[in-house]
Parts: sequence; C-alpha cells; structure tokens
Amino acid sequence: MIKVTDSAKAQVAKLIHDENHPEGSFVRVGVEGGGCSGLMYQLIFDTTLREGDQVFEDNGVKVVVDRKSFLYLAGTELEYSGGLNGKGFIFINPNANRTCGCGESFSI
Repeated sequence: MIKVTDSAKAQVAKLIHDENHPEGSFVRVGVEGGGCSGLMYQLIFDTTLREGDQVFEDNGVKVVVDRKSFLYLAGTELEYSGGLNGKGFIFINPNANRTCGCGESFSI
C-alpha cells in the first residue's frame, strides 16, 4: 500500500484542477533506473490502467503502481513539501537503504 499525507492530497487535487487533468485521473507512481543512488522515483497523472497495476486508495487519492515498482515502493508514504528547502512530492520509503541529498533517487 502507498500512503498519502494530507499535504500530498491537497497538492494532487490542486494539480488535477490547475492542469485540467480529465475526470478519473489518478496518481501513477513508479521506479526507474537512474539518479545518483541507482533508482529514481516517477510520479505522473494518468487515466489508463495497465495489466499488472496495483491500485490503492488512501486519504481519498487513487494511487496506481506497476507490479515491478511496487516491490520497491511497498509501504511508502507520499508527502508534499512547499518549504524553503524545495518544493515537491517526497517519497518516504522504508525500503530505501540509501537516498541522495535531493531525495529523488535511492537504492535498496
């Protein structure tokens, strides 16, 4: 399961509205190779489910993760920070052994 904090929920709703995403849009999160720690997080808005997708709803936000990425993201909390140290979504991943300074990549 992927948890969604109140701040992430508010930002998701704001972006769906501000960027005119179609009704039924959801958050798709994933992992791909790259970054300074080996793996990078992905977050996009999508409307199409794919074979093998894992679908969760937490705090009123529908989150979809492909099967491979879920192995790396199980138990992750999606947070949003709008502070002075940077704006954006933050993945609080209990599976990560190491993260880079910016928090955008990790290793297991």
